[in-house]
Amino acid sequence: MRVEIWSDVICPWCYIGKRQFERALDGFAHRDRVEVAYRAFQLDPSYPSGKTEDVADMLAGKYGMTRDQAVEMNRQMEERAAGVGLEYHLDGGQVGNTADAHRLVRLAGEQGGQGVQDAVVEALYKAHFTDGRSIFDRDSLVSVAAEAGLDPEAARATLASSEFTDEVDADQREAQRLGATGVPFFVVDRRYGVSGAQPAEAFTQVLDRAWADARS
Repeated sequence: MRVEIWSDVICPWCYIGKRQFERALDGFAHRDRVEVAYRAFQLDPSYPSGKTEDVADMLAGKYGMTRDQAVEMNRQMEERAAGVGLEYHLDGGQVGNTADAHRLVRLAGEQGGQGVQDAVVEALYKAHFTDGRSIFDRDSLVSVAAEAGLDPEAARATLASSEFTDEVDADQREAQRLGATGVPFFVVDRRYGVSGAQPAEAFTQVLDRAWADARS
């Protein structure tokens, strides 16, 4: 069974959804038969490469609220993350273009398979939401990915080239074709879709149904 996860590494709901899905997968009787692949989705691909913006300022502008309201929104998100065992520190956080991060996620899948790809995705989320490290600066990106098991020289070479740019763009178009209007978006065997950071029980139901249907 194949699960594809469209997500963005600066999406706070995506990290929560990842953790909820993992809880469901941990309890799934056939977890060793499940292949998980991460697909790219940029919340705002129009961000210029190398330019970042304070997350509270971005939220205030996007939703037409005051900065104080945006700060409170971030505080509430930190509480939601804590509810699933994640530690968010959003005060002073930055947002920016994530194409390079997605290209490294794709490289991780090509070179190291599912295990390394998942480790790189997890490391990028933790760097961004917990540790306050940049996932927009290329040197920082290489360091984060290397700590998760990706070859640093391969990562540097990829970022210095246009490798995987077409694949990242194709993932974005494919998500739109499948009807995803936001992320996280989970697709199981190209038959079932789960939108949003649903409770673990919701993922369990979909995994059970897809497994049974594939064998009926």
